Amino acid sequence: EQMAEQNHSTVTEFILIGFSDHANLGVILFLVFLSFYLITVLGNMGMVLLICLDNRLHTPMYFFLSHLSLLDACYSSVIIPQILVSLVIGRTRISYNSCATQFFFFTVCATTECFLLAVMAYDRYVAVSSPLLYSSAMTPGTRWGLVAGAYSGAFSGAIFRTSCTFTLSFCGPNQIDFFFCDLPPLLKLSCSDTTGIQNLIFFVNFVFMANTLMILISYMLIIRAILRVKSVGGRAKTFSTCASHFTAVILFFGTLTFMYVRSNSIKSLEEDKVVSVFYTVVIPMLNPFIYSLRNKEVKAAFRKVINRIQISQEM
Repeated sequence: EQMAEQNHSTVTEFILIGFSDHANLGVILFLVFLSFYLITVLGNMGMVLLICLDNRLHTPMYFFLSHLSLLDACYSSVIIPQILVSLVIGRTRISYNSCATQFFFFTVCATTECFLLAVMAYDRYVAVSSPLLYSSAMTPGTRWGLVAGAYSGAFSGAIFRTSCTFTLSFCGPNQIDFFFCDLPPLLKLSCSDTTGIQNLIFFVNFVFMANTLMILISYMLIIRAILRVKSVGGRAKTFSTCASHFTAVILFFGTLTFMYVRSNSIKSLEEDKVVSVFYTVVIPMLNPFIYSLRNKEVKAAFRKVINRIQISQEM
């Protein structure tokens, strides 16, 4: 009977400590995170709407960007509401099933974004290296196939990762010194042998590094293709089409590498919290600005929409 009890989790809920150790900054942090969330949702959903409304943006690059923007809005919605609640009431109780659900959707969003950024790097490579064949290579069927592959791969990985994590036994304590249900703090609470899950982490890191390597190879080939362009103006124009995506890649994969690929011996919980806030809150907010501030087509489409609104108001 004791063995049977040990095979099942005795924890029915977790307590997210979050930022309760910074209670004196609770109001300020709440306003900051609320502002970030509103900007993230409005910016990303505005980008999706803009791409849908303007025919000039109905190209493969903006097709993938619309999915990235939609993903960023969902990504932040999985995490930030939980942060806002914890800042209002301090330590937050979350049921075992809710924790597993949040963990699953966080994994889906993070993994899909990894795959989608790789797809976008491949799209930029095809556009730069074979501009005359770009339209025939990136057909609607190809685009949907690549996006479907990113989502299906992420969902499959999330199901596997979540099932492996939540079949572990959690016998207490149940306090997660973090602001959402993530793998590293959950493993610290498990009373099961985590050797198998550590092997899973190694495999996930391998897939992550392979994905990163694919992006790096794509950009090495892109740079080589840019250097072959004879005119300086042509090089600058070609590079500008890739600069925004490359910036987003560096920010996202840089923070994920710092968070998950570092050795456990040099990890700090406070550092992990700061880095997690950056890639779950800040980067989804920055992406619409990264892709729009230096993009003439997006700016033109935005002005067109504003003019339509002004005309409709005058009528």
